[in-house]
Formats: sequence, C-alpha cells, structure tokens
Amino acid sequence: MESNAPRHIILASTSPRRRELIATLGIPFDIVPSYADESTSEKWTPEHIVQELARRKAEAVYHSTSFDEDSAGIIVGSDTVVVRDGTVLGKPQDKQEAASMLRSLQGRIHTVYTGVACIDSRTGETLVDYRATIVTMKPLNEREIEAYAASGEGLDKAGAYAIQGLGATIVTGIEGCYFNVVGLPLSLLVDMLGKFGVHVL
Repeated sequence: MESNAPRHIILASTSPRRRELIATLGIPFDIVPSYADESTSEKWTPEHIVQELARRKAEAVYHSTSFDEDSAGIIVGSDTVVVRDGTVLGKPQDKQEAASMLRSLQGRIHTVYTGVACIDSRTGETLVDYRATIVTMKPLNEREIEAYAASGEGLDKAGAYAIQGLGATIVTGIEGCYFNVVGLPLSLLVDMLGKFGVHVL
C-alpha cells in the first residue's frame, strides 16, 4: 500500500473546525462538500451512528467525484454526536433548542463520540473507527444558558456548544481526546492515515 507518490487528504466536510484541525497536520488537503444522507435509526448505538455517518460522508465524495492521478488522495469523513444518559444530541435547530440542550447538560457528565472514515480514492479501500471522550459541564444558571445560546456559537455543533470557543468557559474537565470534542480526533486519524502510507511524523 506504500507509495512514493505524494498523497493528500480530501476532507468530506465544510466544517471550519475540521478544516483547521486537518491543517495542523501539515499534509496538503482539499475540501469537497459531502451531501450524504444523515438519517439514522433510533435503535443504533452512538458508536454505530458516528461511524455510519462518517462512512456515508466519505463514500458520497468517493462516488460523486472523479479522481485522476494528481487529485487522488485519502478521503476523510467525520461525524460527531453528544450523548447524555443514552440520549443522542445532534445539532440544535435553533437557539431555543440550543438552550434546552444546555439545560440538560449543565452540571452533568456527557460523552462525545466522533466517527472517522478514510477511503483511498484510488482503490476504494475503507477504514472506519471512532473515539469517545467524557466531558463535564459546570452548573449554569438560566441567565448563563440563555446568554450562551443567544451567542449562536453552538448552533452548528452537536450538543449546542463549542469547547474551543466561548464554550470553554462552561466545561470543567474532559477525559480522553480533546480534539475529539472539537470534531476530529487527530491521533486516531493519523493512525488511520498511516495504514494508507500517509505519515505525519
């Protein structure tokens, strides 16, 4: 699987957070939006949800894009959910739902799951995995909840908060990979890329 030809990453996402994280690896990358079906079954576990959606996102780009020798690379898809007491929280629809999610998370522990899928655009070979991180959010009063929801920062994020932004002020601790909570577990991704002959170090 090793190749002397330079490989690059094709990020199947328009997420600014994932783009910034990919950039830190120092590997050339392109961004190709993925328009995958993101419907899920209520019977699926969080692990299944994030891995299946990550796979769908990467496969959508793989099947909808033409790659030549110069554009061929490793397609990376990713998906994140927040889980509290077995309830899966995705992205809030509006600020009211964001506030509701924050009320359910404040003062409690929850788990963030992120799935990662990598597809070799030359061969179609696919790897899928996930990481889970435990997060503790501090107790918040109603004014703080409404103020954070009104900031709009959490509207496009699972669980309605961004740990790398103003949301850092409402998280008291994490157990596991920080970047997993941001939306892309870099240590896992680098291990997966290594299996395709793409090495960061």
